[in-house]
Amino acid sequence: MDKLFQLQNRLLDRTPMQVVRECAKNINWNAQLLSIRGPKGVGKTTMILQHIRSTFPKGDRSYLYCKLDSGYFANHTLGELVDKFAMDGGKYLFLDEVHKYENWGTEIKDIYDYYPELQVVISGSSLLSLMEGDVDLSRRCVSHDIQGLSFREYLQFYKNINLPYYSLEQILQNTGDICSDVNAVCKPVAAFHDYLRVGYYPFYQKNKIDYYDIIEQVVNYVINEELPHICKVELSNTRKIKALLYVLAQSEPFEVDMNRLSVQSGLKRETILIYFQHLQKAKLLNLVYSDLKNVKKLQKPDEIYIADTNLLQALTNESIKVGTIRETFAVNQLSALHQVEYGRNKGDFLVDGRYTFEVGGENKDYTQIANLPNSYILADNIEYASGHKLPLWMVGLLY
Repeated sequence: MDKLFQLQNRLLDRTPMQVVRECAKNINWNAQLLSIRGPKGVGKTTMILQHIRSTFPKGDRSYLYCKLDSGYFANHTLGELVDKFAMDGGKYLFLDEVHKYENWGTEIKDIYDYYPELQVVISGSSLLSLMEGDVDLSRRCVSHDIQGLSFREYLQFYKNINLPYYSLEQILQNTGDICSDVNAVCKPVAAFHDYLRVGYYPFYQKNKIDYYDIIEQVVNYVINEELPHICKVELSNTRKIKALLYVLAQSEPFEVDMNRLSVQSGLKRETILIYFQHLQKAKLLNLVYSDLKNVKKLQKPDEIYIADTNLLQALTNESIKVGTIRETFAVNQLSALHQVEYGRNKGDFLVDGRYTFEVGGENKDYTQIANLPNSYILADNIEYASGHKLPLWMVGLLY
């Protein structure tokens, strides 16, 4: 176990502390069992290591961070590690890449039941399910899902501009003041357009040249490794899923046709709908339905979006229509905290069953949402709001 402490300390020494994401402060780190889930590359490991560095004294052996795909577990079980750690007075255990450990759910349940003195944090893929077979961790576990960077966080990470986050209600009610505050510290439109290209994943600063290549590597890892391992997708279908994703990246959301997708991907309609669910959980797609309360298990989405604008750019070599980029951003940021539904020809999106949003450019008018209560335009290329026409970048301040 000394080797694990050495590896941990090496990682902690290399962990940057200049910027800590706001969402890390909202996590209940004191829970007996905590799960942190998110797609590869959004900074889960960094968040955990930053918490350790800021919470525990260096060299204290009451805490231990380790990756469950470490070579250590080729010759040791998690149960053996926990038994030794607890006997030595350990109190805080951080287990990363938990989905890569065989039968992890059963062993985590045993740790929870038999070592109540331990606080355990598990981290893994967005596809990580807390209900596996006979093992149900959902009642025992406090769960947090981590997104990529918001526009607000991009300004903090890459421009050294610190802004508070706002609730949707605050944005809609205090639009003028918020716009003035943001414009006082930056040129939001220029920064926003940079964010749409390279701002969603925290690793851009270290890998500017290979940024899109790394995003593609993340996609390949999810499809080739995580989907077969976690969702039991047949290996023979991974190439077809990849082809499906590339077709979607080059399609406008409202042009998606299931029959055409079936022909182009070589997959049956029912199989495609199952894979859509997997890809949404993996944070590669966002599926938008017209009535979330009555959505059936294998219902065709009304609109399908690539999960974020940076991923969209990485998946296609062709020019992307600006309307697709704008709507992809709006769905991505709004769905992080709110329920987003298809607008049914009365605006683009209905949010929380209450607010109607139409997304467009600076010249977008109110024709489509005229006379609708609580309706707003989210307009690109504007710095200040005008009535119910808000800058699109404002929904990037939600977290």
